[in-house]
Amino acid sequence: MRKELYEFPLEDFIPREEFNKIKKFSRAKETPFLVIDLQKVERSYDELVEHMPFAKIHYAVKANPMDKIVLALKNKGSNFDVATVYELDQVLRLGVGPERISYGNTIKKEKDIAYAYEKGVRLFVTDSENDLKKLSRKAPGSRVFFRVLTESDGADWPLSRKFGSHPDLIYKLILKAEKLGLEPYGLSFHVGSQQRDIGQWDNAISKCKYLFEAVAEKGIQLKMINLGGGFPAKYQAQANDLETYAREIRRFLHDDFGEELPEILIEPGRSLVADAGIIVSEVVMISKKARFNQYKWVYLDIGKFGGLIETLDECIKYPIFCDKKGCAEEVILAGPTCDSMDILYEQHKYSFPHTMREGNRVYIFTTGAYTQSYSSINFNGFPPLEAHLI
Repeated sequence: MRKELYEFPLEDFIPREEFNKIKKFSRAKETPFLVIDLQKVERSYDELVEHMPFAKIHYAVKANPMDKIVLALKNKGSNFDVATVYELDQVLRLGVGPERISYGNTIKKEKDIAYAYEKGVRLFVTDSENDLKKLSRKAPGSRVFFRVLTESDGADWPLSRKFGSHPDLIYKLILKAEKLGLEPYGLSFHVGSQQRDIGQWDNAISKCKYLFEAVAEKGIQLKMINLGGGFPAKYQAQANDLETYAREIRRFLHDDFGEELPEILIEPGRSLVADAGIIVSEVVMISKKARFNQYKWVYLDIGKFGGLIETLDECIKYPIFCDKKGCAEEVILAGPTCDSMDILYEQHKYSFPHTMREGNRVYIFTTGAYTQSYSSINFNGFPPLEAHLI
């Protein structure tokens, strides 16, 4: 049986000339490491502004908190979504004013609310009565937006029911917020990360419309909808382009709210930084588990604990390239640690050239988001993932 030649659509992810520059830049460096093209981040921001001019951008710092990325986006005019006082301290240190910051975590200590308020933050999210009471005590008079529980069907990285509450409970929280001396400012939702079903925004916006009208009957005028994130990056699975997402989301908004839209916020993270990153890794070992096994195991020097945690359940399928020629051969991919769950892809097989050898390098594309910020500090003694900006 004739085997197919190994092929990889490199130009779908990076021009060959740019890739060769990264190879040259990487040659003398010890793997694994992440390379970030800062200009790509800036271009992604510009594209988002171009296609969604009706939305105020709050970059989700958790996606990639590198100082130079935060600074570049700050200089572009971005606002910022922080999840902790540690992220808050970082963006303040980099010169971001508190008026450009929202505290976007529904789970927060009372002392952290007080700290953020003391630093000037006046926009907070909530989804529970206990958190609302904390806000009333430690952030009096602040603008509060309420996270609505939505479905995330169609997302490659679905969000659990950990965040958000049912619209009926949100309705009660909005009424209570006003009585507690807070300003009920708006609503938020998140349809799941790497969401490929645009219709999920339609469902979520409809819930927001219902709540806007319901609380208006009680004399409360909400002013804002935070659409969250979820816009996709370029992984293996195909998705619509940003222009299509923006056009359809705008249509959903106008269908429900007419020509006079409320203030619209978005919290992109992955869609701004993922495509700008490439992880350079090395093949540590190639083996078979038995003489007649069909598939070889290829072990890389990066795994789940080194920054590729989103391979959990094989949810995110990164494009991975080996710059060698040969016949295509399906393999199982695993990481280097002595944890048995450190398998990247076993059900979903990746193809590599049969000429691949130990010591060869592989290039993992679309890794600018949720990689370095997820990497462990010292598991098995491995250091956290290093990053370089070009």
